[in-house]
Amino acid sequence: MTRAYAETYLSDAMKNLGYMFDFAVNDFGADPEEFFSDFIVSGVAKAFESGTPKYVTGLSGPELASEVTYRTRCCRIDKLPAENTDKSPEFWAGWILAYYQWYSAKRFSDMQKNGLDMGRVLSLYPTMHEADVSRFVAAADHIIDEHTAKRMSNLQRIRKANSMTQKELAEASGTALRMIQLYEQRRQDITKAQAITISRIANVLGCRERDILE
Repeated sequence: MTRAYAETYLSDAMKNLGYMFDFAVNDFGADPEEFFSDFIVSGVAKAFESGTPKYVTGLSGPELASEVTYRTRCCRIDKLPAENTDKSPEFWAGWILAYYQWYSAKRFSDMQKNGLDMGRVLSLYPTMHEADVSRFVAAADHIIDEHTAKRMSNLQRIRKANSMTQKELAEASGTALRMIQLYEQRRQDITKAQAITISRIANVLGCRERDILE
């Protein structure tokens, strides 16, 4: 897997994101979930994901927080961070999310969309803040996989269970690849497909026709 920046910079990146969340929540009074959304919407998350040096290691945590609020709320945070050496749950959440993003190469927006939001991460703090990062990776992967499975259409779920690609299913069932994609994305109602189409798809997947309907 190709990662956006070298492991050499990972420690600084984790600390900076940790201090960003800690400062935003505990010094500025931001709501953790709202600030996570602002971080994503602002474009700062995207710059972080792409390994832009200025954002990964160039700006401090408070400076990152100020940049986020400036881009999303047209104001900069002008207060100084409190002198506190204790690591807060919010610091850990930012710290571990930076690691997970670097390790998995997933986008922060996809993490949030697939169940790994700030509230869920903070709920893991009591049991995982002293554990090896691999435990969080496993937990995060499970959360995302579970959430994604719930969002899958029946057709996609059964196709994946058969270890088939969309292209393979399309070719074997004589259905246009684009239609398979639209059915799985629920952008085309599979219940309105021709009976012969549903029959062929179900036959290839070895399931009942009703199993692939929503």
